[in-house]
Amino acid sequence: EQKKKVIEKLPSIHIPDVPIAVSELATKLDASGAEIVKHMMMKLGILASVTQSVEAATARRVVEDWGREWSADLTVQSSASEEEEDSSELVPQTLSQQAGFEEDDPSLLEPRPPVVTVMGHVDHGKTSLLDAIRETSVVSGETGGITQGIGAYQVKIDQKKITFLDTPGHAAFSEMRQRGANCTDIVVLVVAADDGVKEQTIDSIGCAKAARVPLIIAVNKIDIQGADPDRVQGELAGYDVISEDIGGDTLCAQVSAIEKRGIDDLLEKILLQAEILDLRANAQAKMASGIIVEAHVEKGLGVVATTLVNRGTLKVGDPFAAGVGYGRVRVLLDDRGNSVQNAGPSTPVKVVGWQSSVRIPRAGDEFVVAPDEQSARKVADAREAIAADARAAQLRDATKRDFSSFLAGAAAGDMKERRSITVLIKADTAGSVVALTQALEQIDVQDDVSIVKADVVYSGVGDVTKSDIAIAAVSGATILAFNVGANKDAIDELNRVAAARGVLLKYFGVIYDAIDDVETAMRIVLSPTPEGELVGTATIKQIFDINKLGKVAGCGVTDGYIRRGAKFRVMQGDRIKLPDGRLRTLRNLKVDVERIQEGNDCGLSFKDWDDFEVGDVIECYDSVST
Repeated sequence: EQKKKVIEKLPSIHIPDVPIAVSELATKLDASGAEIVKHMMMKLGILASVTQSVEAATARRVVEDWGREWSADLTVQSSASEEEEDSSELVPQTLSQQAGFEEDDPSLLEPRPPVVTVMGHVDHGKTSLLDAIRETSVVSGETGGITQGIGAYQVKIDQKKITFLDTPGHAAFSEMRQRGANCTDIVVLVVAADDGVKEQTIDSIGCAKAARVPLIIAVNKIDIQGADPDRVQGELAGYDVISEDIGGDTLCAQVSAIEKRGIDDLLEKILLQAEILDLRANAQAKMASGIIVEAHVEKGLGVVATTLVNRGTLKVGDPFAAGVGYGRVRVLLDDRGNSVQNAGPSTPVKVVGWQSSVRIPRAGDEFVVAPDEQSARKVADAREAIAADARAAQLRDATKRDFSSFLAGAAAGDMKERRSITVLIKADTAGSVVALTQALEQIDVQDDVSIVKADVVYSGVGDVTKSDIAIAAVSGATILAFNVGANKDAIDELNRVAAARGVLLKYFGVIYDAIDDVETAMRIVLSPTPEGELVGTATIKQIFDINKLGKVAGCGVTDGYIRRGAKFRVMQGDRIKLPDGRLRTLRNLKVDVERIQEGNDCGLSFKDWDDFEVGDVIECYDSVST
């Protein structure tokens, strides 16, 4: 009763319609940051550290759970009485100390290695530079010689460790670069001396500035003819990145990854910058935490997630949760594939032991060691439910936007025909799935009368499976297999349904090849209709191979009529297979005819084209009056 009276006297808490830091929320509630973190994790399924921000809706829910009222408007609050000042003792306490989310005692903070993200334009030598530092050859194993995922490595220089994150340079991986910048201490910007500042160089600068981390310039390829480091520094100055060589405060090193020149100078500058930052962490924290760098599925191991530990020491046997996934650490692998028993702050390791190969964490998800596996599962289940609600809300919003666009177009008289091509994506890592999906969804091909978009019906990590083939068969999707294969059951199913359903499985090793292929398909769908009026359609029922004529389509005329001298378009669903064709033969009962009416069967063949299949629809466009 006393507690109820105290809470009733407390003023409402101001929670504006913008994200709020967890530490600020804790102050407003007269609670510790650890209590708020624990409450959000166990009750709401939301993982956030004390220094991170949460949405206003989440903060308001926490305030209500604390038995307090909130207000979106800032009001003048009266001074708290002595009874109110002591009321914090009456607020129910959580078991934050037992869960290991206590705030770090400054005396427990120890120096940790710097986390350095290597960024820059595609083919400017980022991975080659890391190979020179690590004395390895990662780039030789990369498809097309370009990085298409985030790699995490650790090196030792004069008894001092440095952790490197290697990010992709291709435009489709902008989100990966942003993630790399958000979990780093220092960004090394690699710029080719013979190429200068390019599109992804500028994007990388933006990522570093948004993350508020210091930049170090690495002017690479100084050994190549035509190299001009001074020009590179001048171009960077135009983006407010001024090197120390020309009077600025940004450290700069000139290097050659191939000849291994200037590497020591670059490493010295990284260690100097790290010393200035005075990086520290509590390696003795009860429960370790970190961030998911990348996740993929490996045969025999299941889900394998590259994790960067940022607090505490992760050990084999620890229960954990990250995103929608959870499990218990069975194996820890370092960046060279060696098994280790533990990993401290700033150490990248591959974590094996996830409970589900379907619920894969996303790159960027926070990794947290839980008190027990039951707690970890509870958190993961809650996050899965939240993610499902978010997907449903996103679908509703997209439907509303499409309908609003339709009404706006109708009001403006801009009624374009909307077409789509359907794709199913399987890739080697979660980051690649996101990058490819976002790249395809951003493409639209249009002309004055039509617009074509890509519709991703499903995406996932790992090899193509039998269920993927089934989904593609039902939805009419083309399967894009990016750096993955297909298992035997999938191949058998593909061979069984391909002819009847027209399922296509395409393999890609370079992301822009996949994007170009889809965009080409979209342009085929966009092809304008033939001249004339649509006067009839026919469906291909059977295909005959006749020696003298070649392939002949046995069709049934389903609407209107088919005329020999008209123009034709062949469709497979929304996909245009033949945009504008002419007939070579048109027969009924082995007799050449000029015209076939609705309800009759016929055999026909096209001039210079025979890639038709059973189920294809033939459209007849005619300018001759009936």
